[in-house]
Amino acid sequence: MITKLKFGAIVCATALLLVILIPLQLIAFLLAKLGWKAPAGVLPVLFHRTLLKFFGIRLIRQGKLSRERPLLLVSNHVSWLDIVVMGAVEPLSFVAKSEMKGWPIFGTLARLQRTVFIRREDRRNSSQQANDIAERMTAHEIMVLFPEGTTTDGNQLAPFKTPLFEAAKIALSRSPVETATVQPVAIAYTHLHGLPIGRAERPHVAWPGEIGLGESLMSLVGEGALDVTIIVGDPIALNETSNRKIIAKNAADSLRSLLDSSLRSG
Repeated sequence: MITKLKFGAIVCATALLLVILIPLQLIAFLLAKLGWKAPAGVLPVLFHRTLLKFFGIRLIRQGKLSRERPLLLVSNHVSWLDIVVMGAVEPLSFVAKSEMKGWPIFGTLARLQRTVFIRREDRRNSSQQANDIAERMTAHEIMVLFPEGTTTDGNQLAPFKTPLFEAAKIALSRSPVETATVQPVAIAYTHLHGLPIGRAERPHVAWPGEIGLGESLMSLVGEGALDVTIIVGDPIALNETSNRKIIAKNAADSLRSLLDSSLRSG
């Protein structure tokens, strides 16, 4: 009963927050089109940070994002919550599966954060999808890619899908710099109510997609007091002769090391 009341309160508070922020975000988009500087990237950060507070989630950040551009962040993928966690770090946009575009509410929020929607199974158009991501990177936007292509149990890293790493090379070819940057960022769910989450318990935090989003939200509200750590790895420089598969392997190796180290220390 208490969980349902808390969930209802969070839903109402989130709805009120959206009523305030969505019009402001739309105005920010309009001003940007007119050439004005507008906080289109700042408002989503405010939204995500507020959501973390609503859900009682503490975000711990280790390391800093590169200031170099073009910049592509690659991260492990555990849950829908990863979007909120990464979105709370600083202004950035995501690469997400096309199905998300049609989700009620969440699809709208994704569009308001200027998400690039892609079809991973559509290999024939992977170059165009990489081009769409590169276009945004060329404009100095930070893009976040989940190269596993699906969520995991949070304990290990799934194999990377590499075609969209080509976006970094395309962005480099359009930029007046000698290198683009790919930077691994590990997301580790480490503590619940101050106690370390073990390997056996961590899948309960994950969202495998086999349960409904509403059920996952309710479970998160019921658990509460969750700690999540963002560990930013060393930047990986990419030049015009770099092989995307090698860059992807280096990023995966770094990300795996960051994740393992964080989970062991937790």
